[in-house]
Amino acid sequence: MDTNKTPYELLGGEEVLRRIVKRFYQIMDTMPEAKGVRDMHPGNLQGSEEKLFMFLSGWLGGPSLFIEKYGHPRMRARHLPFKIGKSERDQWMLCMVQAFEDENVQEPLRSELLHSLLRLADHMRNQEEA
Repeated sequence: MDTNKTPYELLGGEEVLRRIVKRFYQIMDTMPEAKGVRDMHPGNLQGSEEKLFMFLSGWLGGPSLFIEKYGHPRMRARHLPFKIGKSERDQWMLCMVQAFEDENVQEPLRSELLHSLLRLADHMRNQEEA
């Protein structure tokens, strides 16, 4: 893997990231196994899709679109109003894994990014598990 490029560049930049995020929300909107996490979102997913794209752009080393528009992401604080446990984390990741697969993200980038996204998703958990 080219270590001189950012993950954003290795992924394919804006075009590929937009496709992944669009596919992610299509999966979330239609997969029964993702109903719990889908129910946390508004009926129209367009705003959520744009915010996730903007956040991931900067998170992956591309343009810091989210920060430019909204300030520091404070992701955990922004997600505190939602009950997020292991199930919600896993549902979110199920959609992301499928989006990566559908967009044919190749190894080793695929595994590296999905592991990082799992750590991020796990950090959003705010519910104690029994």
